[in-house]
Amino acid sequence: MIIYGKQLFLYILQNYPDRLIKVQLSKKCDQKLFTRIKNVCSDVSLVDNKKAQALSRGGNHQGFIAHITDIDFVEFKEIKDTNFLLILQGVTDVGNIGAIIRSAYAFGVDAVVISGIKSVNLEAIIRTSSGAVFEMPIVLEPNTLGLINELKQTGFKLYGADMGGKDIKDVEFAPKMALMMGSEGEGIPAKIKSKLDEIVSIKMAREFDSLNVSAATAIFCNRIFNG
Repeated sequence: MIIYGKQLFLYILQNYPDRLIKVQLSKKCDQKLFTRIKNVCSDVSLVDNKKAQALSRGGNHQGFIAHITDIDFVEFKEIKDTNFLLILQGVTDVGNIGAIIRSAYAFGVDAVVISGIKSVNLEAIIRTSSGAVFEMPIVLEPNTLGLINELKQTGFKLYGADMGGKDIKDVEFAPKMALMMGSEGEGIPAKIKSKLDEIVSIKMAREFDSLNVSAATAIFCNRIFNG
């Protein structure tokens, strides 16, 4: 698995140095930093910018590219004893997913379930989450209806975000709960929404179509966590 970009690289160097397998630099860094890198990773080399661009698939690598140990999805059984889950139903944009994971981690979510899709680019999510994905268990579950059944059998109360729902300020959330956010275009499909226990919404001061799913998730998680 390849990551790139100075801030993400420095985050891994500081917090997860044991994940570094190989480091490739496209320009010289200061000696103190270079020594620090060499102290935790024996395979450090300089590459030209063309090679760096190829490794980062044209992304903004800022001279720092690292090969790290893979991050794996976790199984549902590993998170069933938690109390606050976030479900992303049909959300595919890795920028949104990464930003959501950052907010979820900040506001006390125990794990994130990406549902309704078969695959997602974890390398991209590492970048867009600024490394928060290392701290947050992620489950990938293509079958949302099956997931809902498992959650209910495990004692979760299920809430779904929708503009027509009850104002979140008036909702008393269960101690063991899962919040479902829908995709940008479709929201939560009606068939899935009908299986949830309660639909909640954010009341806004002015009429507007909707908030970006990342912004809406941050608001929901903050209000659930802080009351």
